[in-house]
Amino acid sequence: MKLVVGLGNPGQGYSNNRHNLGFMCVSHFAKEHGIAFDKKQAQARIGTGDIGGETVVIARPETYMNLSGQAVSRLVKKFSISMDDLIVVHDDLDLPVGRIRIRQGGSAGGHRGIESIINSLGGKEFLRVRVGIGRPAGSGRGASEDAIVGYVLGGFAPEERKVIEQTVPAVSEALECLITEGLDAAMNKYNKEQK
Repeated sequence: MKLVVGLGNPGQGYSNNRHNLGFMCVSHFAKEHGIAFDKKQAQARIGTGDIGGETVVIARPETYMNLSGQAVSRLVKKFSISMDDLIVVHDDLDLPVGRIRIRQGGSAGGHRGIESIINSLGGKEFLRVRVGIGRPAGSGRGASEDAIVGYVLGGFAPEERKVIEQTVPAVSEALECLITEGLDAAMNKYNKEQK
């Protein structure tokens, strides 16, 4: 069994924010596979289905981003998921808009949702599908906390939205590859420089 978790903030007010890209991606992935988020369990909306012969639980935590670990740790426990079978999809400031990177383990990289999951699970060896949102224009790595918060909680600019509309289906393909063919195949296919 695999557990695929998309990170975001619950509520309509956040639905189109950059920080909700994880929600957008898993929602599209679920829809592609005819999976509905028809249950509420462990502080999350979940749907279950079969993808390539593998049982997959797709979840959107109903905690706020910074508390994502509460829901994820409860889901991991409920479904007896190993770190190798947990896939977390999230936005990433350090990747250009629309770039996809798949990896296992690593630091939180300043992402509060990932930090919360690492702290709640007591480990970091879960799989991640990082989806680029870029950084605020001209800010580089020295941007203030307020500038970053304003940026991630803001909506995509029109030109970014065009890129994201292509990226979300690509993330679905990457997730399917990760589930059916494994980590190495998915990394080889999706971590190469994308156009």
